[in-house]
Amino acid sequence: MSEQEHPGADHAELLDALCKLDAEIAGAAKQAMAAWAPALQREEFRASAGNMAAYLALRQADLRGFQRPLAALGLSSLGRAEGHVRASLAAVIAALGRITGGGTGDFPPSEAFDAPGEMLDARRDALFGGAADSPETRILVTLPTEAATDDGMLERLVAAGADCVRINTAHDGPEVWAAMIAQTRAAGQAAGRRVPVSMDLAGPKIRIEAVARVEGLRLKIGERFALAVDAGAAPDLPVAVLSHAELFAHMPVGQPVWINDGKLRARVVERPEGGCAILAVTGARAKGEKLKPEKGVNLPGADLAIPALTDDDRAVLDFVAGHADIVSFSFVQTVEDVQALLAELHSRCEGRALPAVMLKIETPLAVRNLPQMIVAAGGQVPVAVMIARGDLAVEIGFERLSEMQEEILWLCEAAQVPVVWATQVLDGLLRDGQASRAETTDAAMGQRAECVMLNKGQYLPEAVAFLRSVLGRMDRHQDKKFAHLGPLKTWRLP
Repeated sequence: MSEQEHPGADHAELLDALCKLDAEIAGAAKQAMAAWAPALQREEFRASAGNMAAYLALRQADLRGFQRPLAALGLSSLGRAEGHVRASLAAVIAALGRITGGGTGDFPPSEAFDAPGEMLDARRDALFGGAADSPETRILVTLPTEAATDDGMLERLVAAGADCVRINTAHDGPEVWAAMIAQTRAAGQAAGRRVPVSMDLAGPKIRIEAVARVEGLRLKIGERFALAVDAGAAPDLPVAVLSHAELFAHMPVGQPVWINDGKLRARVVERPEGGCAILAVTGARAKGEKLKPEKGVNLPGADLAIPALTDDDRAVLDFVAGHADIVSFSFVQTVEDVQALLAELHSRCEGRALPAVMLKIETPLAVRNLPQMIVAAGGQVPVAVMIARGDLAVEIGFERLSEMQEEILWLCEAAQVPVVWATQVLDGLLRDGQASRAETTDAAMGQRAECVMLNKGQYLPEAVAFLRSVLGRMDRHQDKKFAHLGPLKTWRLP
């Protein structure tokens, strides 16, 4: 239904349209639940999946034409319906029926509005821990290598407000990870609370493996270089050897390619036969950018059918499955990826509960498949979602990141799935000891998620304490989309 087709001031017409919408949502949600039924093995996740299905059905309609007429009547404009879609619609329909005199529907019980938020809070606490006086949004801290040997580091982080910790298996090894976990458990015991451990699987690393003919070279806008499967390609150009030969199938002329988180941006201008692509630089600093091994490569907008679970990931799962509270799944893009991870976990956790799974959303394909991946994971184990804004921004475009992170927050609230707000939070404070104004605002925006992730840095304890203060202040004003209207203390009437 388009905005122009929506009813306006005619209350009876508005009621009829809402009843029709409610019936359409019920039918669409029922159909989705039938398709998802085989994956929903955990009974406690069934209602959450049902509400997500209803939310997706609701958001297929253009609701803008409903919202102002409803608000003018003092009714909900459905702008905060994520956690309780059918109850919100039922309440509006019942109230509008009383106004028009033509409705007999009952108002939903208050539990229909309270229970979803309570469920989300309980899942947040189960996954990310938290002290009695923690802000509503938990703090996830990435541990540096020295956390394994610095006996006081974890205690300082927990005292500053860290609720849970993250270990990246792309670095160090089992001996260091075990020491980090032991330090974490000891710090939690000393603080009298549980401090969960999340362990990241590294996932496939699409990167430059080697370079040729680049000595002393800085590439500038307009200059050309080659991506290839071997350094002998394109003998007249600088060459970067790509780690994944299958990516050349996704490099037609015109395909953008970003290197090193977009510091070097280019576009494919020629495709010689074989594993080679000629690129022209479209974005770089005035002094140019170097081609270096180990730098990441992104193909914005391309759907890369690369399995998320690598042989290296399978090797580290032997340790992770027995020690982590949460397995953080990098580069997950499809239901098949989720099923592959769960199968590996089942094979290693016979007779005991599987760890929770965190879906790191980093690509457009992952965004599109997110509802189905939530069902596939949440149907078997506790699930969370991380908005991995670094790769996601590169892949979908920085302009789209702002709206996409909002939509992911809304979808996950509908599914009652905790969200982690991640990447470059308080980056300046972590690195230099001083947060920028924009970073402070970004940290405050993270309060709408269930958890905010901090990376490593020299000023990590200070960043934890600062973030805790920001989140606590924002709790007084905001809960998801709901504004808490306490008395203003800054201004007074004369």
